[in-house]
Amino acid sequence: MNTRANPTLWTGGALLGLVLLPALVTALLTGARAPTIDVLHRYAPLSLSHPLGTDPFGRDVMIFVLSGAFNSILIAAMAVCLSTIAGTVLGLIAAGRPPRVIMGLTDLGLAFPPVLIAALLVTALGASAMGEILAIALFGLPAQIRITRQAARAILVQDYIAASRLAGRGTISILRRHVLPNILPLLTVQATSSLALAILSDAGLSYLGLGAPPPRPDLGRALAAYQIHVFDHPLLVAVPGLTIMLLVLGFNMTGDGLRDALDAPLEDHRA
Repeated sequence: MNTRANPTLWTGGALLGLVLLPALVTALLTGARAPTIDVLHRYAPLSLSHPLGTDPFGRDVMIFVLSGAFNSILIAAMAVCLSTIAGTVLGLIAAGRPPRVIMGLTDLGLAFPPVLIAALLVTALGASAMGEILAIALFGLPAQIRITRQAARAILVQDYIAASRLAGRGTISILRRHVLPNILPLLTVQATSSLALAILSDAGLSYLGLGAPPPRPDLGRALAAYQIHVFDHPLLVAVPGLTIMLLVLGFNMTGDGLRDALDAPLEDHRA
């Protein structure tokens, strides 16, 4: 994999670094908890003690947003891991069998608005971090199943797979030894790109009040709470909005860069 001459990958990584590193440091120092309320210092201007000022509750905006970013990334990562594992297993099963039950349910899931499905699931499970993780994972599951199945079926028609069958290898052994290692790069790219959608889903659910309850810092809830100050204190809205934009753009560009880096050796080999 050639990553040196890949500006998309490096740019995506740089954008993510602008948020990930400060968010990680903040989480280590504060435990990703909401900063202390100090009503005596509401709407404090930018200063050394409050680099981005304070909000209507006197909380430090920078600490609140970075803690929210860490929580959003953590929830998105857990949801993507869950959907990737479940989607890969179900996709491999569907690849080796006629596309009936699994693909039928997948098509049904793709037919419904994903935000509606996630909102219904969170409503049923209750507003909590676990409910949000399960909702976002279910949101990305149908696409993961379809991508895995298509990639696996493209490998299962190769001649060396037929040779393995003639040698007496079973379906599970072929999927484990030949198919999964070959589709792993694709799954890595898909998981990276899915993180962008998971961040947006987390922000959207929290904005609608369906995320983990307060006092957990959250980017979507910050946007919902600060939107009434868009004209008198625009920085309160701009900071969480810009943070979400950097994360989504960073994960998308990183996924695109990884895809280009993984495709380049294949193109060179074909040439």
